[in-house]
Amino acid sequence: MGRKLLSVFIGIMVMSLFFIGCAGNKTVEQSKEGKYRVVTSFYPMYITALNVTKGIEGVEVINMTKPQTGCLHDYQLTPEDVKTLDKADVFIINGAGMESFMEKVINGRKNLHIIDASRGIELLKDSSGEENPHVWVSVSDAIEQVNNIASQLAQLDGKHAEQYKENAKTYIDKLEQLKREMHDEIDSSENKNIVTFHEAFPYFAKEFNLNIVSVIEREPGTEPSPKELETTIKQIKDLHIKALFAEPQYPAGSADTIAKETGTKVYTLDPVVSGEANSNAADDYINIMKNNAKVLKEALN
Repeated sequence: MGRKLLSVFIGIMVMSLFFIGCAGNKTVEQSKEGKYRVVTSFYPMYITALNVTKGIEGVEVINMTKPQTGCLHDYQLTPEDVKTLDKADVFIINGAGMESFMEKVINGRKNLHIIDASRGIELLKDSSGEENPHVWVSVSDAIEQVNNIASQLAQLDGKHAEQYKENAKTYIDKLEQLKREMHDEIDSSENKNIVTFHEAFPYFAKEFNLNIVSVIEREPGTEPSPKELETTIKQIKDLHIKALFAEPQYPAGSADTIAKETGTKVYTLDPVVSGEANSNAADDYINIMKNNAKVLKEALN
């Protein structure tokens, strides 16, 4: 199933489950262990959920996937994931086709509320028309995701609605400050052409007026073909690009090969997709993005 069809399918099912769930009886007060369990699909959703639910008594946030899972391209649910979901009241997903396993999640869980963090956000498409799911890598879109998560949690858990909204406002204020600082770091860069490792940065590039000339791995985890390498090397030479950007979640072998052929330097940009699921994670998005801005400033000047 393509990402576009998957997004449509998830959207329909999310709305269906929302109304079914509203008619159901699964509330904070009625949870067997007295906790409202909010499960997130992967790390960026976990960070946002931590901030939105901060200090709210009885609400527990659990990240479903392991710390180093990274993006959920072609991810398959594990037996442990299934057990986690079976105990969840709410499942927060990035949406936009990232979670290709959603049909399996929805089947048999009529009381599980699905929150789609990318609801209403305009999605970017590649040259083939495929929608890009890496929405959160744009700070502006990450702010929209905070609003989406907070507003949907407030609807589902009315008892804590004001706290969700207040927490969201506090976190959004921090993200707005982050955005201003990043623009200060990046906007004055002389060179706006970049080569990234995989398709994680189009939303980021749009926000900060960068031009992604080439992507090293068109499909995550798949080495570029000799022809693709040749094309990328030619583009780098023709445009006098000085830097390549690898990601900490993937081996930099292809980037290193291209760097040797072109005399460019390999830097690291982090799309914030992996990390330890604990209370210290709340500031990870902001800290990692600040570092990304510093790396770009150094690489592009």
